[in-house]
Order: sequence, then C-alpha cells, then structure tokens
Amino acid sequence: MGGGENIVNAWHCMTRLRFEVESENNVDQDEIRKLPGVLGAQFQNGQFQIVIGPNVNHWHQKIQDRLDNITSNTVELDNNERKLKSRGVVALLMDTVSGVFGPIVPAIAGAGMIKGLLAGFIALNIISAKSETVVILDIISSGVFYFLPFFLAISAAKMFKTNEYIAAAVAACLMYPTLIEAAKALAGHQAGATDIYWFAGLLPVSVMNYSASVLPIIFSILAMSYIHRFVDKYMPDVLKTVVTPTLTLFISALVALTVIGPAGVWFGKGLAWCVQSLFTLSPVLAGLIVGTIRPLAVFTGMHHAMTPIALQNFSDLGYDMLMPMMFMANMSITGSTLAIWFIKRHSADSAIILSAAISGLLGIEEPALFGVLARERKAFIAVTIASAVASAFIAFFGVRIYGYILSSIFSLPAYIGPYFIYALMGVSLSLGLSFFLTLLLVRKQRAN
Repeated sequence: MGGGENIVNAWHCMTRLRFEVESENNVDQDEIRKLPGVLGAQFQNGQFQIVIGPNVNHWHQKIQDRLDNITSNTVELDNNERKLKSRGVVALLMDTVSGVFGPIVPAIAGAGMIKGLLAGFIALNIISAKSETVVILDIISSGVFYFLPFFLAISAAKMFKTNEYIAAAVAACLMYPTLIEAAKALAGHQAGATDIYWFAGLLPVSVMNYSASVLPIIFSILAMSYIHRFVDKYMPDVLKTVVTPTLTLFISALVALTVIGPAGVWFGKGLAWCVQSLFTLSPVLAGLIVGTIRPLAVFTGMHHAMTPIALQNFSDLGYDMLMPMMFMANMSITGSTLAIWFIKRHSADSAIILSAAISGLLGIEEPALFGVLARERKAFIAVTIASAVASAFIAFFGVRIYGYILSSIFSLPAYIGPYFIYALMGVSLSLGLSFFLTLLLVRKQRAN
C-alpha cells in the first residue's frame, strides 16, 4: 500500500477493504492481487478497493493494529489542513455510504429478514396480525430501523475518525421524544401542533421525525468531525477534557437540528420520490434501468448508493421495490457463473468457479464478479441482460419486500405473500436466462 504514511483512511464494507491513499503510484496493485485470498483490486472513484469476499471482517481485524497507527496519521494530515482530492461529489458520497453502511449491514439485514418473514406469515394468515406474538416480533425486527440513526452515528464516527460517544449524543438529540412526538402531532394535524421551535428567538429548529432516517445523521456526524477537530485545535490543553466535548456537542447538535437534519430529510425524500416517480411512470422501465445498472454498480463498488433510497422507502412506504431487483441482479451473476463452471467443469479452475457460484447464491457476488466474470466480458453482457429482463418482469407484477435483507437465495421466505410466486419466477428467469445466454455468448466467442 506504500506504507502507513501513504494511507489517509481505511475501512471496509461487506466484501471489500477500501482505502483512501495519498499517492496512487505508491500502491503495488500487481503484488496485492497475488496475495492468497485477494479476489481483485482496483482504483475506483478515488478509492482503492481490495475485494476479499465474506471474510473481509477477519482481514480487517488482522490489520486493526496497523489501522490504529493510520488514525494518528490521518489526524495529523487533517490538522495540517490537508486538502481533499478533487474526486468529485459522487465519489465522496460513495466512499461515505460504503464506509458507514458496511459494518452495520448484519444488524439491519438480520432485522430485515425477521420483518420480511413476519409480513409473509401475516399475509398467509399463519399468525394473526393482532396477536401478542406479532407485537413481540415487530419489536425485535423494527427496533434497529427505528433507532437506525444511533447505529449510523457510531459507524460514521469511526469512518470520519471522531468521537463515537459525542456522535451518539448528536443522534440522541435528533431522536429525543420531544421532537419525535411533536413531529407525530404535526403529521396527525393535532390541535396546537407546531412545526418550528425557535432557539433564542433566532435559529429555527424544524420539527422532523428522524427515526429510521439515514442521510441527516451521516452528514451531521461528518460536520461534527470537522467541528470537533477545529475546537480541539484551538482549545488550551487544560480545558480540552471538559470544554472541547461541550462545545462540540452544542455546535454540532445545533447545526444538525437547524440545517443538516432538515436538509438531509428532504434530500432523502427527494431521492426516494425520483425513484418512485420512475416506478409510477413505468414499472417495467424502472426495472430495466435498475436491472441494467446494478451489475456494473456492484463491479465498481457504487451499489451502496441504492441503500439510503431503499431505507427511505421502508420509512415512508413500509416497503421497497429496489431490493427485489438487487436480488435479480445477484441471481443473474450466479447463473452466469454456473454457466462458466459448466463450460470449464473439467478444468483445474472448476472448484474455484463453483465456490464463487455458491457464494453468489448466498448473496456475496464479488467472488463471482472478480474471480470469474471479470475475465469473461461476454458473460458480463449476459448478466446485464438477464438482470434487466428479470427486474422488469418482477416490477411489472409489483414485487416488493417489507424489510432490508441480503439478496440471498435464503431470502426467498421473506417474500412469502401475494408476490411470492412472481419472486420465484423472477429468480428462475434471472438464473436461467443468464445461464443460457452465457453458454451461447462465451461458447460462440471461443468458437470464433
């Protein structure tokens, strides 16, 4: 990686180690790709990504001591007012979203799976919607999403190298019952409900319900990281223990409540509205677009951009139609990888290819993408076509999911209900079409 001094920031998502570096020329990509267990490595959107697969957390833990040393290096660079590289807003957003969501995916995926299964059992009348069992299961599955700002605050604080407990305190301000209840009263048009609180008669604090929100807390903690460093830089050492956290929390909370929080809510709702408008215009067209870009987004590491939109849909609508399309893309990648295995089943690589296909079925598509399909361009075309067709198919029938889950074959029970049969048909279509298109295109390419 060019040494600790070359690493500005380091984090991981579900399958990749991600680095921000000072000099790309100092990174020896060829040597990194030769390391056993590394499935791929590339620069993308201003960050260096090393694809590991489901064992990425184990790798991250092994280098944690090195990452702790990098932290001091990062702070020093920030204190020297290191200028951000001209990576663009999109690249910066991708870095942020991937870094923040990666560590908390297990929590929201586990809760989402329970929530999806619960919705299916209620739809099939296996459990009465009014039973106490449903109340308890709803508590278990909904708690993570309701208090999502706290999870995001801790993860974002680690990402932005700032104090995690002050970050949680900022999240607590956004989630304080006074604000939540005022927002509910406003939404219910109750008499005497207010839409603004005034701080010192000067600063307006908009009444918003930040439960289950995503963007407000992420950008609030980003701002807090700069506020904390600024305050700490100019604060005398004798006052840092008490005054630094006091000023940091006070300023950060006010900025979050008056500016970033409301702006984040409306921006998130705007993104969700754009996607929803596309579905309203034509569900099939929406499926074609999302299904087409999803495989390429995963390949480039930009697929996390859809996560805040999906979570916003769960918050506003109670369901989401993007995640089923992500499921179709995963199954298309798996089907194409199975086709490559069929073509090379007598080769020395057959066991590795089959393992990558099994990982794809389990919702981890990077081994298949980087270990197999990256070398078969025709196969990637087959994946894209199958993903687009299958996504358009399920969108036509309105397939939706009621909780955030991983796009795994074991996620199918979460679709139990009125859309279950179409979800099954979509999975079959994505697997089958990608398999046969890959056989056709790859064999034809080799014949030529």
